[in-house]
Amino acid sequence: MSPRLLTISLAALSSVALALLSVSCGVSGAPVTHRKPDRVLHQWHDDGGEGKVSIRISLTDQIAEINRGDREIGWCYVATGKEGHGTAPGSYRITEKIEDKYSNLYGCFEDEFGNVTDGDARSRDPVPEGMVYVPAPMPHWMRLTSYGVGMHGGLIPEPGKPASHGCIRLPKEFVPLLFDAVVVGTPVTITNAPRHRSRLEIESHPPDQPMDPSSVRSRNPDGLRADGSADAVTYRNGLPARFY
Repeated sequence: MSPRLLTISLAALSSVALALLSVSCGVSGAPVTHRKPDRVLHQWHDDGGEGKVSIRISLTDQIAEINRGDREIGWCYVATGKEGHGTAPGSYRITEKIEDKYSNLYGCFEDEFGNVTDGDARSRDPVPEGMVYVPAPMPHWMRLTSYGVGMHGGLIPEPGKPASHGCIRLPKEFVPLLFDAVVVGTPVTITNAPRHRSRLEIESHPPDQPMDPSSVRSRNPDGLRADGSADAVTYRNGLPARFY
């Protein structure tokens, strides 16, 4: 064999060996992608013990915090009224519970194949030719006002931002748990004040472990603890800006 042919053969053998080595070691030319973890939208750890359930909803943070007595038993992101349909702060009580309810005001238009052509339709809007009006589902409805505002399961398109027509949407996987825990008469406070816990405290807490009640700041809208002392967190735009 000529030196030139020998050199070509050795080069070919080296390429084959390198390819085999790459396969055996699991090396691939495809880029490695890491799936972004899903956002935690809710946690629930009701002990079913003594004490009545109460709900506090922060419009600033779009988070509901649920207590049984003085114990925190869960939280969730919510979606309250968007601009032009704002949810009014105040003190309310659940006055009605309906497991399977549909809106008599809002819904969508669908074509003959079930495709949504207008997801923000009203019941009084003229229905386009070939379309059908479908009322919006409001599963696990919990009424708060006589004029149609309540809590129910729904889409949370951007956690932390309002999105509804005035109702309080709750994550669909979470709302059955809350529905079973409340009764007609359960108090609900809707406030512009920040949530009691910081985002890191909420989202990093293991969902299967109860939160330590002693670590929850008992704050009123003026930012004071129950004993009258100032809270140790400065809030800016509803977010803790600095810990002292």
